[in-house]
Amino acid sequence: MPFLFLVLLTFRAAAADTLLILGDSLSAGYRMSASAAWPALLNDKWQSKTSVVNASISGDTSQQGLARLPALLKQHQPRWVLVELGGNDGLRGFQPQQTEQTLRQILQDVKAANAEPLLMQIRLPANYGRRYNEAFSAIYPKLAKEFDVPLLPFLWKRSTSNHNGCRMTVFIPTATPSRLLPTGWRSSCSL
Repeated sequence: MPFLFLVLLTFRAAAADTLLILGDSLSAGYRMSASAAWPALLNDKWQSKTSVVNASISGDTSQQGLARLPALLKQHQPRWVLVELGGNDGLRGFQPQQTEQTLRQILQDVKAANAEPLLMQIRLPANYGRRYNEAFSAIYPKLAKEFDVPLLPFLWKRSTSNHNGCRMTVFIPTATPSRLLPTGWRSSCSL
């Protein structure tokens, strides 16, 4: 996870700059308090220098994120938009081309609003099959290259557990909250 924050910290911001996070449960902090989700930790760390707006909704598909984007761009007028979407598309078996086209439109809309997009790689469980996983995973580097935007790595690992006889797969951060944010961020940038 430190890589994400190092990438974000390379952007210089004025006092009123905003980072909008458009994501799903991975950024919304599903099954945890909102204050424990990584966007809240980032906002706490940055304090008043850069505002972090977490517009993530658990269960959102890329199409739902696209539908919400115009109002979010108008309301928050962000300098950056971190796009962490597509996981629910994959989990629902959407065609990778459909997800790619929707993410492409999101990136176009972000750029049209004079904001800088950042794209986060999304990974699916192995049980979706090699061919589907490869096609799905290829979306993100392709779009990052096409739009010349940073591609942030997938920051979670899968953990499978049994709950009342049912197998559940959950995603957990690959770093503890204390390691999510670099300690020297103030000295390395003006955020």
